[in-house]
Amino acid sequence: MHYVIIGNSAAAIGAIKAIRNRDKTGSVTVISDEPYSIYSRPLISYLLAGKVDENMMFYGKKNFYEENSVGTKLSQAAVELDMDKRIVELENKELVSYDKLLIATGGTPIIPQVEGKGLKGVFTFTKWDDAKNIKDFIETNLLKKAIVIGGGLIGLKATEALIELGLKVTVVELADRILSATFDKRASQMVEDNLRERGIEIIFNNTVVQIEAEGSLNKGSWEKKRRVSGVVLRDKRKLASDLVIFAIGVKPNVSLVKNTSVKVNRGILVNQYMQTCVGNVYAAGDVAEAFDLVMGITRPIPIWPNAYRQGSVAGCNMAGGLKEYQGGLAMNSIEICGISTISVGQTDPDEENYQVLQEYNRERREYKKIVLKDDFIVGAIFIGSIERAGIITAFIKERTNVRNFKDYLMREDFGLIYLPSDYRKHMVSGMGIEV
Repeated sequence: MHYVIIGNSAAAIGAIKAIRNRDKTGSVTVISDEPYSIYSRPLISYLLAGKVDENMMFYGKKNFYEENSVGTKLSQAAVELDMDKRIVELENKELVSYDKLLIATGGTPIIPQVEGKGLKGVFTFTKWDDAKNIKDFIETNLLKKAIVIGGGLIGLKATEALIELGLKVTVVELADRILSATFDKRASQMVEDNLRERGIEIIFNNTVVQIEAEGSLNKGSWEKKRRVSGVVLRDKRKLASDLVIFAIGVKPNVSLVKNTSVKVNRGILVNQYMQTCVGNVYAAGDVAEAFDLVMGITRPIPIWPNAYRQGSVAGCNMAGGLKEYQGGLAMNSIEICGISTISVGQTDPDEENYQVLQEYNRERREYKKIVLKDDFIVGAIFIGSIERAGIITAFIKERTNVRNFKDYLMREDFGLIYLPSDYRKHMVSGMGIEV
């Protein structure tokens, strides 16, 4: 049996481990357009800021592939699939055959059609090489100002790294607040206040419509030889800048399956076994459209834990198992300029049939919000104090009815002691809690 995995991140890790749990002798090959062993993508902002070195980027041991008897074809993008012949073609024209295929190509940065996007000094920020190239550019040029386009998690982590390197940063956000897809207005405002205290300028309800070069802009092949000098905003304002980072977001990287029989909506459609409509082809991670526990729909949820679990389910089933993916949860745990934050599920619902519990302490810069529907927790926000986030997240994952103890949920000392004895035993034993 030959298992081929296209992609080299969290879903691949989960798949490799699951395959090897069931099949010790089958051949496994990982194909990636990156030159690196599996690494932790959430660490790229720390790499850029100099808070971690390159040896700390790798997932587990650097010899992860060797320990799991995995062959690799790195620095080679997969460019075409022939699903009838079960062949993957690489950009160097090499053909790789497979019996079972996992597509784990992740997400690709969203880059709008903006004049000047090919200039020197314009970057995206999702991969190791992005951080490396930005740092090299900063170190080899006398840079003072940077523009970050996008006020979501990617943009703010890039911003944090840039100010650590001494740059003056302006964030340009199309919405009326930062982190609008993750937080409610109060949580967004708390993070915004902290960023402004650090000297970061934030411009809302605006976007970049042109990136300007030193001198006059030469289009075509000359564009890449000229450096950024600034940007033009939608409201005609011009901002000087030596560096521009697109951090608008990511979209599922489905380009490889466009001319195949694999069905695609926003991402690749899969069933509960992470299997596509082509029987021996699976998909997992940011490229896949799988079940959302809270929303009750299928959609891409581009976060590391979900990708790992999906890869694990896919790998198990590729190797002859029968394991179902129970669903994912939109969850982000991140520190932004010294503030610890966690958001889970639906954090800012519009509908009237939700109950919201919340506490805000301005002096301590702490905020806690729990969103319930029909006595089930469907979302939560924790800013500053995040100690109780784990148990609340477990309630969401397990679809726990909290009617009998919801009056205690906001207590600072809330814990297992407030739960019914039978459920407390269930929690302590670890049953039903996925780690």
